Amino acid sequence: MSSLNPVVEAVTERIRRRSADTRKTYLSQIDSWRRRGPRRAILGCTNLAHGYAAASDESKEFLRKLKQHPNIGIVSAYNDMLSAHQPLRDFPEQIKQVVLENGATAQFAGGVPAMCDGVTQGEPGMELSLFSRDVIAMATAVALSHEMFDGTLMLGVCDKIVPGLLIAALRFGHLPAIFVPAGPMPSGIPNTEKARTRELYAEGKIDRAELLASEEQSYHGPGTCTFYGTANSNQMLMEIMGLHVPGTAFFNPYTSMRTALTAAAARRITEITAMGDDYRPVGKIIDEHSIVNAIVGLLATGGSTNHTIHLVAIARAAGLTVDWDDFSNLSRETPLLARVYPNGKADVNHFHAAGGLGCVMRQLLDGGMLHDEVETVMGRGLSNYAREPLLQDNQLTWRDSPAQASDGNVIASLNEPFSQTGGIRVLEGNLGRAIYKTSAVPADRLIVEAAARVFDSQEDVLEAFNQGELDRDVVVVVRFQGPGANGMPELHKLSPPLGSLQQRGLRVALVTDGRMSGASGKFPAAIHVSPECIAGGELAKVRDGDIIRLDAENDRLELKVSATELAQREASTAASDITGMGRELFGVFRRAACGAERGASCILDNI
Repeated sequence: MSSLNPVVEAVTERIRRRSADTRKTYLSQIDSWRRRGPRRAILGCTNLAHGYAAASDESKEFLRKLKQHPNIGIVSAYNDMLSAHQPLRDFPEQIKQVVLENGATAQFAGGVPAMCDGVTQGEPGMELSLFSRDVIAMATAVALSHEMFDGTLMLGVCDKIVPGLLIAALRFGHLPAIFVPAGPMPSGIPNTEKARTRELYAEGKIDRAELLASEEQSYHGPGTCTFYGTANSNQMLMEIMGLHVPGTAFFNPYTSMRTALTAAAARRITEITAMGDDYRPVGKIIDEHSIVNAIVGLLATGGSTNHTIHLVAIARAAGLTVDWDDFSNLSRETPLLARVYPNGKADVNHFHAAGGLGCVMRQLLDGGMLHDEVETVMGRGLSNYAREPLLQDNQLTWRDSPAQASDGNVIASLNEPFSQTGGIRVLEGNLGRAIYKTSAVPADRLIVEAAARVFDSQEDVLEAFNQGELDRDVVVVVRFQGPGANGMPELHKLSPPLGSLQQRGLRVALVTDGRMSGASGKFPAAIHVSPECIAGGELAKVRDGDIIRLDAENDRLELKVSATELAQREASTAASDITGMGRELFGVFRRAACGAERGASCILDNI
């Protein structure tokens, strides 16, 4: 194993120094809540009786013996509309039985909302999506507030759900937490075929029935969507941060391996509470080292840009301050080792079959790109996760992950990576700072300079596209899409038309203070522009015809207008009528939300 990369070491140290005071306060807070033995021992008899009134007689017998048997709280994002979460339905009963067999008890502590960005893309409900992360964190806090639990199992998969669960877990950082996913659905039609069908529909060359038939072949059963968007990036992060049982991320639902891994998580959580000799509170596992490991993993696999927001918020929940410069510095050193759609043709099932996360992590560890000496739910050392599970005679065991992938088109080697740098850059200029995902953008499109066409909604962009008004080299500007304006919805509906324009040979780019889907990235896009328009960002001053240059080779985002003229321009204002579909209930969230680089949260400024 090589010595630690000096940039990885330097960024980690910078985060440690920057966060010294807040991290000290955080650790002091979680230590003050720890007791040797269960916290429920401080509850009065009436409180306790309420807490296990509905438990089975066998569980009650354990729960009465306060200092002998851990009690595990289950928090789940189950609902049967979301394919990724439908398999979670049966997990609680399985977990309870396994935990009971291991001398402990488990109770379903609470459910949290789980919405699907794939269903709400381009619709009013998408404006609730990002804020659902904070709602999930708060709902999880309510679930754990009863002080009945010695550890938690977090059942969730998708975009805002895992970050929300983890933010809450960190605010109960004295408790151990293990994350339990359900796995991806089996592969459907190739993702490239799905994307091309969407472009044909956008161009009016096929009808809605043909489009729906294609989509049904792609999203066709229980499990996570198989492209490498935010949901599957979540699973990578939980693995590389040491919060999974090793190898948990990408086995399909309703398989013997998935059942075995869920049981292993249930057994392991009973072993790492404060009542035993291997206490592993989540607040000590997540530190500056594990956060840096997460960023490196994101970059090395070409993961979702949404995590430039979520990882910042997760770090803040643990008393750590991370900014986009940390992502940028690490990106320059991190090799791109995975080609999974939208960064390649393979899906996560192909990635898993080629060697998966274990293979990637083994290479990164061997190359000195990851901190190995970190705490995980399995013990000290991230090398615990450079292993893959297998079943032998129905018994779960592990072996070393392959050092080399079985398919070099899906997983590269450190010696010959797909790119010498990671997939995320930070652009700066007179419009502010922005995130730019390079890993799926053609090399000849990393620099685009063209006249701007300015819009205040993606619907207006689609109308202009349908009218042929964008059939030229163009930088599409979509304003007032930040967290304070309308909740920062993803603008995934723009992918087919802009992708189609690029396919025609036109030089096209997007600039917005909003988000794109975790599965986007085929055309140049400067997203999460900060400060956002409603907070005084200069993007609100851009006019039709202004020349904008996106230069991902030199990390620049420039409006070709003089500083004097820009200062004299009056900023546009946003349409403020955000009502219907429950959006009016989230007004307090929009008013309280911080900027994207601070995690776009409405709750973390209070800690």
